[in-house]
Amino acid sequence: MSDEILTLKEVAEYLKLAEKTAYRLASEGKLPGFKVGGSWRFKKEDVEKWIEEQKVKN
Repeated sequence: MSDEILTLKEVAEYLKLAEKTAYRLASEGKLPGFKVGGSWRFKKEDVEKWIEEQKVKN
């Protein structure tokens, strides 16, 4: 199990999104993340699971 934590910038790069888009998705609760001191953080494992869920929906 990977406990790697990504920043907003890193998750945007990983998903090949603009940072604004990643921020909006996280703020709307569509992208699994959490805030630490006002900054978004993402568990890589959760993001990978989210990607798999998106593939099933579409």
